[in-house]
Amino acid sequence: MNRAAGSTRPEEKTRMPTIKQKITPCLWFDTQAEEAARFYTSLFENSRITRISRYGAAGRDVHGKEPGSVMTVEFEIDGQTFVALNGGPHFKFNEAVSFVIACENQDEIDYFWSALSDGGRESQCGWLKDRYGVSWQIVPSILPQMMADADHAKSERAMNALLKMKKFDLETLQRAYAGQA
Repeated sequence: MNRAAGSTRPEEKTRMPTIKQKITPCLWFDTQAEEAARFYTSLFENSRITRISRYGAAGRDVHGKEPGSVMTVEFEIDGQTFVALNGGPHFKFNEAVSFVIACENQDEIDYFWSALSDGGRESQCGWLKDRYGVSWQIVPSILPQMMADADHAKSERAMNALLKMKKFDLETLQRAYAGQA
């Protein structure tokens, strides 16, 4: 049967939107969800805030938030969807969960390290906590290949070099891997 242009089948009118990503990280903040989402989307290309929902009067005795205040912020970083929740001071971030940024070169490592560690805390082996307490690993994209090399001497040299680093120095790591350090 030939339908007229612009007409839709009845079931299309009631179809729910499809989920484009099955697993979405939800980051629990006290009150900084929108601020954090704006910060993260400012750092990464192809990133944007897609939706902000607000607390209403319903459940105020449970959540304690002012009606109209930000409840969740949905945002995308390079196609990956995240949700930031203003859930109160009950839970804090820790290193048990981190986000890995695979960097192609030293400029990328320097950029993300500088931006994310500003107001945060640097740690060892490419790890840092940002100003909100979220843990990040800023690593060279070649690192997994180095660590899994069949030549265990290369992997050991790379591991010995990276254990001495906070922010990765890609040239030093590559020299150690190649046996030139």
